[in-house]
Amino acid sequence: MMEKSKDTPIHMQVLFGVLMGLRRSEINGVKYSDIDYINRTLNVNRQLGRIHNAKKEDFAPKTFTKQEVGLKTKFSYREIPIPDYVFEEILKERQVYEANRNRRKREFQDLDYICRSDYGRPRSKGFHCKYYKQPLAESGLPDIRWYDLRSTYCTLLLKEEFNPKAVSKLMGYAKELITMDVYADNREIIADGVPEIEAYMEMVLPNMEENERFKNGLLEIVVDATEFLPDIA
Repeated sequence: MMEKSKDTPIHMQVLFGVLMGLRRSEINGVKYSDIDYINRTLNVNRQLGRIHNAKKEDFAPKTFTKQEVGLKTKFSYREIPIPDYVFEEILKERQVYEANRNRRKREFQDLDYICRSDYGRPRSKGFHCKYYKQPLAESGLPDIRWYDLRSTYCTLLLKEEFNPKAVSKLMGYAKELITMDVYADNREIIADGVPEIEAYMEMVLPNMEENERFKNGLLEIVVDATEFLPDIA
């Protein structure tokens, strides 16, 4: 699915959904300025949608549902680690962004959105619908909903024994109970429907056991510091 989506305009949207668990409206609101390039994390700060009680005639054409608005709850504001694959694709997409900005200097809207048109305009909430089914079919995957990408991300984390409380924070939920109630019963989805995604996620997600062995190995290292100390008569 991720490979097939490379030939469509929704490649980054797919990656943000299945490898980082972002909501559809959050994906469209992600900007390059939200990326911490040193620590490779994403700060989720906004979503695109309608401003409450606003009138369509008060906005420019085709922008009424693309306004920057606050997230669903205070828990939706969160920091998410970026898998290496996604980080590399963000860097590639930034090169495309700069090329379009230089090529279309008069028409380009320099709004900093990662998911955008060639003219810099943000995507609408339903933009993915036109392209989503094709890579699914070409990959031989079930006809799953777009929201199932986010569900897959959460299910895989729980399947890999990640702490439910930590998973809740990554998903933007207030309590781990919500995560377990919504997703715990769906653990068989991966085994039954999309094993290819599970195999890929195992490559990009942190290996907790390996990390623990690495830390323990560091504790066992003994360094002879005598050569760095002054001679004592």
